[in-house]
Amino acid sequence: MTASILFFVLATVALAAALGMLLSKNPVNSALWLILNLFCVAGLYLSVNAEFIAVIQVLVYAGAIMVLFLFVIMLLNLSETPDLKRVDWRRIFAFTLGMGLLAMMMFIVADALEVMPDPIALEAAASNGSATSLATVLFTKYAMPLEVIGILLLAATIGAVVIAKKQPV
Repeated sequence: MTASILFFVLATVALAAALGMLLSKNPVNSALWLILNLFCVAGLYLSVNAEFIAVIQVLVYAGAIMVLFLFVIMLLNLSETPDLKRVDWRRIFAFTLGMGLLAMMMFIVADALEVMPDPIALEAAASNGSATSLATVLFTKYAMPLEVIGILLLAATIGAVVIAKKQPV
């Protein structure tokens, strides 16, 4: 009972933080709202017994990635975002409605073709989703893609710093 209440409280705070991130005019405030959202998502992971994913969520996303985002925001010296009065809200609503209908049709087609994944028992997910089994698969079967992604992220970070660096006059 308390787990479901915690889940809905965290989900509500995560939605409010997402709205705060989207509606904030200051980029630094938006980044801070996103950090709150990421912490709430980590709490949601904890409420479904995914402790490893929750810790990784906090360390990688709320920690490292958000520090990088804040560094880039400060480096670019961004001011307030443009005024939203010119945004055509009908297009945004139509896009959202279209994506919702597309998701529903994909669900119906996947269910009709019987390609929906079978639900996994909580005990099986806890045993297969441990850090040891994840690391074994990640560093054996997916070692090459992991290294390629690491090199791409390093190149993107170096490129962003070189582009953002002010040229001497």
